[in-house]
Amino acid sequence: MLTLYQAEWCPFSSAVRERLTELGLPFVAQPVEPHPEERDELRRIAGTDEIPVLVADDGEVLAGTRAIFHWLAGRAGPHEQAHRRRLAEHADERDATVGELLERVAPLD
Repeated sequence: MLTLYQAEWCPFSSAVRERLTELGLPFVAQPVEPHPEERDELRRIAGTDEIPVLVADDGEVLAGTRAIFHWLAGRAGPHEQAHRRRLAEHADERDATVGELLERVAPLD
């Protein structure tokens, strides 16, 4: 199983999650600490505190969006184009709705 070390708020993590979904690749999203200096476990695993980091099935560590996208290059998913169209169709609504929903269940101080 692929493991993606990421943060939901990170646009680079979001792009990787979207690409994995487009390709139909199952993955485990492993949340990291909010600030790089707090990411001791990620540094131990990947040698970096930057996100996203993808750990492949064979243990290969891919750090950063470029490395991950390069590793994914050439793969195709059965619903790839449909997922990409749906992302475009819901872009404005998605950005506005996520923050609003989170504030309802866990308001910030």
